Amino acid sequence: MSDDPLPEYPRPQLVRDSHLNLNGRWRYAISDDPPETYDGEIVVPYSPEAPLSGVNRQLLPGQTLWYRRSFDLPADFADGRVILHFGAVDETCRVWVNDVGIGGHTGGYLPFSFDVTDALRPSGNTLVVAVQDDTGNGPRGKQRLRRGGIWYTAQSGIWQTVWAECVPEVHVERLTLTPLLDDSCVEVTVHAAGGEARVEISAGGETVARATVTAGRPVRVPLPEARPWSPEDPFLYDVTVSLGTDRVRGYFGMRSFSVGPDADGVPRLLLNGRPYFHAGVLDQGYWPDGLYTPPSDEAMIRDIATMKRLGFTMLRKHIKIEPLRWYHHCDRLGMLVWQDMVNGGEPYRPWVITAPAVLPFVRLDDRRHRRFGRADAAGRTAFETDMRATVEHLRNVVSLAVWVPFNEGWGQFDAARIAAELTRLDPTRTVDHASGWHDQGAGDLRSLHVYFRRFRPPRPDGRVLVLSEYGGYSLPAVGHTWGEKEFGYRRYRTVDALGEAFTRLHEEQVIPAIARGLSATVYTQLSDVEDEINGLLTYDRAVLKLPDDLVRSITKRLRLP
Repeated sequence: MSDDPLPEYPRPQLVRDSHLNLNGRWRYAISDDPPETYDGEIVVPYSPEAPLSGVNRQLLPGQTLWYRRSFDLPADFADGRVILHFGAVDETCRVWVNDVGIGGHTGGYLPFSFDVTDALRPSGNTLVVAVQDDTGNGPRGKQRLRRGGIWYTAQSGIWQTVWAECVPEVHVERLTLTPLLDDSCVEVTVHAAGGEARVEISAGGETVARATVTAGRPVRVPLPEARPWSPEDPFLYDVTVSLGTDRVRGYFGMRSFSVGPDADGVPRLLLNGRPYFHAGVLDQGYWPDGLYTPPSDEAMIRDIATMKRLGFTMLRKHIKIEPLRWYHHCDRLGMLVWQDMVNGGEPYRPWVITAPAVLPFVRLDDRRHRRFGRADAAGRTAFETDMRATVEHLRNVVSLAVWVPFNEGWGQFDAARIAAELTRLDPTRTVDHASGWHDQGAGDLRSLHVYFRRFRPPRPDGRVLVLSEYGGYSLPAVGHTWGEKEFGYRRYRTVDALGEAFTRLHEEQVIPAIARGLSATVYTQLSDVEDEINGLLTYDRAVLKLPDDLVRSITKRLRLP
């Protein structure tokens, strides 16, 4: 058990010098009522189900998980307001500081915060958090109490960093930094209660632009000879914003995402106005010792850097929202991101979510909500609320290229309308409205999953063609498996057999399709997860199952002609 887990500053997109990390050893209990005594220690931010928490207990529906810790404020927190931040808590929580109820939150994947100033003491403060995780129709990702196959161990409670900062009465609440590459400028919006802010932009330590902006009003700041961001050149500009006595730092990259025809009139994904092939990997973001929570910052970096070394240019973040540091590392290392929204709804009907895998002509109208487990209007409303919050939360992520609201019909509803809403919320990115099947003819992409049949490019329909999941070839690595069973879409027993199949799949089906319009691929998957052993890496990331040079020999050909 670590006394100092994940100590890094948790919000690289908006940095303030004031920072109190509250990760580490807390007391915990599972009890219906506020406990008089606690069951033991838990290492936050690891869920009680995760080995790194030191607990190894499953929180069940109807149970309440209680956390408690004491803390003192740093001396420089004496003046100003103190904001308490939670990176993510799964799923519903209530929070007390010094026995004063300060608020609650529902939804297991997004950050939230409270102004706790009036509840604080000079020293000897106590923080208590009560959590329930009944899920219901809410967001659940790939968690399941009875895990197996593509569904993984359910986790609960605090799973991202808990921290506090001290801010002036009037302060920068957030920044919106929108690169406008075609106009050689960046649009800056300083969100605050009022006042004028000074903005300074630098590149490589040299100031390249200054501006004064009124809080709440977007201002375009010219950047002559702007240097574009790309996976090959992930150049970032630094931003410093001063508002009264408040000072924050951020960054942005000058890039644009869109769709358009190539020289032959074929619809393509465009990066910075030019056709660019997205060669991607499905990334579940699970760890054997931390479940949803990475064991370290270095572990996140290693995943991204390994895929980049293998020649991939994109990660599809699958049914999960990561800590902001993960996106920061994608920004600075140069890795495109496709971001899935987190699924919800009632238990899924197998004939809706699995039949299309083998019967690709099955396509249901998702306005018939009951079929898709979406009869509950409150659940649909909650999904759209979370979707809007997710867009705002990740708006400044430089590498985020594509929004994916629905996957394989899981809790899907009104996907055409949802795609239009996403485009309205964020016109700077493209939308894959229904990844896999139950295509409603909307969004920017025609998105196919192909596992049990040969991939043949369909007739063009005006949208960009993407193979958003495929492969899933499995190989157990002795000494590096975690599940009781073995799940994979095609099973192999030797590295040579897996390598031959991986090469044949790409040479015979995938690479020839690029000339016929294929513009992105998402291989399943980055790593094994429990029973699912179809990763390029083992679950513990200790073994790369295929030789580097074999994978690179394929990825270097996943390019536009």
